[in-house]
Order: sequence, then structure tokens, then C-alpha cells
Amino acid sequence: MFLSSSIRRQPEFGQGVREMSSAAIGIGAWGLMTGVAMLKSGMSVFEAIAMTLLVYAGSSQLAAIPLLIAGAPAWVVLATGFCVNLRFVVFSLHLRPYLMHMPRWRRMLHGYLTADMSYALFTRRYPQPPTTEAEMRSQEAYLTGNYFVTWCAWMGMSLIGIVLANMIPQSWGLGFAGVLSLVAIVCSMATTRLRILAALIAGVTAVAAYALPLKLNIVAGIGVAVLLCFWLEKQFGLDPDAEDDK
Repeated sequence: MFLSSSIRRQPEFGQGVREMSSAAIGIGAWGLMTGVAMLKSGMSVFEAIAMTLLVYAGSSQLAAIPLLIAGAPAWVVLATGFCVNLRFVVFSLHLRPYLMHMPRWRRMLHGYLTADMSYALFTRRYPQPPTTEAEMRSQEAYLTGNYFVTWCAWMGMSLIGIVLANMIPQSWGLGFAGVLSLVAIVCSMATTRLRILAALIAGVTAVAAYALPLKLNIVAGIGVAVLLCFWLEKQFGLDPDAEDDK
């Protein structure tokens, strides 16, 4: 169990919970909209719950919903989900030195449960991997506290959204509210020039490729932004995580 008593007893676990709690409302709102959107798209309650519990990736779920409605081939849905969550490959590479001392099953569990905000808070608090056993325990406890809040907020509100979906009229425009939630999260993460540039490149490319079928303009926007920003980072030595001077 990822929330073992030895982890809960660490003071860093409580610190992780407290620091992530400020973002719980936004995460929960996003989860609520995603739960509603899945059921309103025509998915059954069982399918929506299974997608919530197994996928646990809001951006991929929202990207996959219109493709499923349009009857897109499975490879298009999977490719879209892969591109949308491509950032987790970078997260995994960065977190590797922090987690390599753990058994494989435990690393996989941490990889599944770690989300954008928990990754951001963890790496900001611990810029260097642990060097002692005490540091290993404290860092794992803090990370676990972070994603414990994220997981509970997301899962709880997503399931509530699924339950309430049939009670909420379409006229409320919850799909647009879900888009606004995503925009707010993206804006909160655009803390460096390279990240802002990546968002602009992805947006411009998606608009320019709007005529592509099956909403592949989204995949094109993500792919172009990732490739160009990787090239800029390597060419000019830019640090995507270094905050701009105020």
C-alpha cells in the first residue's frame, strides 16, 4: 500500500499534504468536469468509472472523449493520449535518480500516482536526489503526501461528476467550463519563457492545422511544440524549469 504507516509518520508527509491542499479545489473542479463530460459523451457509467480509475490522466481523458464520439480508430485515440501525456516521459527521466533505490513495483506505483502538480512541488522542494537513507524516506513521504491529495481530489470529484451527470442539463455548458479549468491550470504552469513559448507554438499549430480530421490538429500542435522546444533547449542551453527573473 502506497500510504503505509511508516510514510504517514514522516513529518514530510504532512507537509506535502498541506502544500498540495491549496490546489485541491482546482484539481477537484477539473475532475468534476471530466466526470460529467465522459458520461455526457455517451459512455456508460461503468466505462466512465473504469477510465477514471485506470487512466488517471485528465488531459488525455478529455482529448480522447471527442475522438471516441467521432468513432476514431483505436490507434488515433492511443496516439493522442500518448502525445498529450508525453510530458510524463520527461517527468520520469527527471525523477529516476530519486526513485531508483526502490523496488520496481514501487517505482511504477509512484509513476502512476505522480501528477503535474505533485511533480512540480516535489522537484521545487527537492532539487537534488537523496544521498542518505533518511533523505530517501523523507522525500518519498513528501511526494506521497502531494499525490495523496491530488488522487483523492481527482478521483472523488470525478466519480461525483459521473454520478451527477444525468442530473445536470446540457444548457449549463459544463464542457466549456472544463476547458476554462484546463486553461487556468496551463496558465498557472506557464512560469518560464520556454513554457510560454511551448504553449504559443502548440496553440498556433493547432489552429493552423484545424482542418485535419479526427482532431489530429491537437496531436500536431503538441508534437510540433515538443520538438521545437527540445531543439531550442539543446541549441541554446535553455532550462525549462528555471523561473524567469522578476
